Amino acid sequence: MYYWVNQWMVCCCRVNNVMVSSFLPSLQMQMQMQMQMQIVAITLVESLIQRCTTLSHLHQLHALLLKSSLDHHPILINHFLASSSSISLPFSTTFFHSLPISPPPLFSFNTLIRAFSNSSTPQTSLSLFQNLRTSHLYPDHYTFPFVLRACGLCGFLGAGGLVHSLVLKMGFASDRYIGNTLLKMYADCGIFGFARKVFDEMPVRDVVTWSSLIAGCVTCELLSDALDVFGEMRVVGEKPNSVTLVSLLSACAKLVNVSAGESVHSYIVRNCVEMDVGLGTALFEMYSKCGQIDKAIRVFNSMPRKNLQSCTIMISALANNGHREDAISLFNQMEDAGLHPDSLSFSAILSACSHMGLVYEGKKYFDRMVRLYGIKPTVEHYGCMVDLLGRAGLIEEAYDIIKNMTVEANAVILRSFLGACRNHGQVPKMDEKLLSKLESELGANYVLTANVFSARASWKDANDLRLAMKQKGLKKTPGCSWVEVQN
Repeated sequence: MYYWVNQWMVCCCRVNNVMVSSFLPSLQMQMQMQMQMQIVAITLVESLIQRCTTLSHLHQLHALLLKSSLDHHPILINHFLASSSSISLPFSTTFFHSLPISPPPLFSFNTLIRAFSNSSTPQTSLSLFQNLRTSHLYPDHYTFPFVLRACGLCGFLGAGGLVHSLVLKMGFASDRYIGNTLLKMYADCGIFGFARKVFDEMPVRDVVTWSSLIAGCVTCELLSDALDVFGEMRVVGEKPNSVTLVSLLSACAKLVNVSAGESVHSYIVRNCVEMDVGLGTALFEMYSKCGQIDKAIRVFNSMPRKNLQSCTIMISALANNGHREDAISLFNQMEDAGLHPDSLSFSAILSACSHMGLVYEGKKYFDRMVRLYGIKPTVEHYGCMVDLLGRAGLIEEAYDIIKNMTVEANAVILRSFLGACRNHGQVPKMDEKLLSKLESELGANYVLTANVFSARASWKDANDLRLAMKQKGLKKTPGCSWVEVQN
């Protein structure tokens, strides 16, 4: 490059027999300095991108890219987009669509598709993939896994099938990573037969492949099949990891098969599998759902690390198994340890207060949730409070909560309230529109509402409900319970 610059300057300077080739060394030096300065600027911007943590930083760096004319540099564009997508997806999208390069680099497409596939709006990944296809770029083996993940999360089986056909046409059928995500996509869409076919046709399988198939069994409620697949995995000599074992424990919990769960626990101990937070949580949750709360407590106490999710699940497990004082104690310990409870944590502790009849404590936790932590109450929180007050016979207070809810009361809350009215023989004057929100196809709702009308001597309304129930052919399904005796 410098050779041609030299020749061009020599030719241009042979004017009026004046040779200025003596200036060329100085020009070369200036060009070298400019290139070195640009390299320094690129290095500096890259280091700033790595340290970027806020939206304000993104705005400042974007301005720096524009002022220094580095907004055309593909490496900096990719780094900046990757960093910004983890901070602000709206900003990343705006930056992507304003790129001066047309079409944008494939890496930029992949970065944004991946970010949206991990967000609350994964369908945007499919729109970006469509834009990629119309921009005459060819997706690579990094593109398809993110698109397939988005299809699975959205339940878009048709779109997933089209992407599958494109995978085959472009020769990526033997890619193990794409095969794993393709398998998971079909399982997430509830088509386990297709997932199993993808698995059987994969030339090479790894622990992720087997784990995906077992997780697919659990997703599709084929719980016994999950245990069978684990047996196949052991036969071929593939060693499971913690993700595999978490799925297995989930299957055992849903089957209420404590024997299988104990076998998995034994495998963990024998093979010295690290008890990380996810695996430990799945293990004690399995024991708690199988009624083995003492074993669940021992596993929880033996965990070297705990997070907010594990503590919340343990609080719920203690409350559901009659250890409500321990649930409240654990909640307070969690707060003292610096873990800020979230919406699910407060649902668990309010449920514990409801079953224990701790009205004062329940009100205190509800008020702390709103005022101290700024959490907006959901239907679950209101339902716990209505149940708490209703069990305690505070019918008017429970009805006030229903009337003042910031969200619409659902049928579960109304059934809980009407049941409390029937049990305590107190029926406030209610808005008839509330009763219309009960599911009209359930005979139990007619019986419950008729009993409430009878309790306040509204005999005509009660008889009308029973007549309507008879005309629709509805019946109240008797309640039942399962009891395990000697396995």
